[in-house]
Amino acid sequence: MDFTAIDFETANERRDSACALGVVTVEGGEIVEERAMLIRPPELRFNRFNVCIHGIRPEHVAHEPEFDGLWQELRPYLEGRLVLAHNARFDMGVLSASLDLYSMEYPDLRYSCTMRLARKVWPSLRRHRLDTVAGHLGIEFKHHDALEDARACSLIALHAAAELGASSFDDLAGRLGLGVQSLIALPV
Repeated sequence: MDFTAIDFETANERRDSACALGVVTVEGGEIVEERAMLIRPPELRFNRFNVCIHGIRPEHVAHEPEFDGLWQELRPYLEGRLVLAHNARFDMGVLSASLDLYSMEYPDLRYSCTMRLARKVWPSLRRHRLDTVAGHLGIEFKHHDALEDARACSLIALHAAAELGASSFDDLAGRLGLGVQSLIALPV
């Protein structure tokens, strides 16, 4: 099973305010690389609510590159890959908004959501939030740390594949009727 799991944290309510990103690369069903990146949002306006969730403050990212300065480093982890995120609508929204902000070309990638996956594989769970599913599977992690969240997301996908005996994510998605989408830029 090969994929990249990602998780963004944002500074405020705007999707283009990414302040942290975790990236976990899985090859042959094994985690082979992990990256954590701090990102300076385009404006250093941090919402108190967001800071309470992830603990990242303006001073932590003031000297970090903005998203456009990290893109060439980040793109190879996503280009031509299957990308997974827990609540993918949020993370793909952050990626799209950040690319749009800097007028950058979208990568060729497919993506899917491990929250939707968890709903299909473990329907008896009361909730399917990342911490709930990870707890059910015995995955220990620090919630709202971007790298730890991306790692938990990858482990959820690997647990689901093992439980169903799936050989690839496409096999798993096909068995469950789970959607795999393409990231497409909307015309402006």
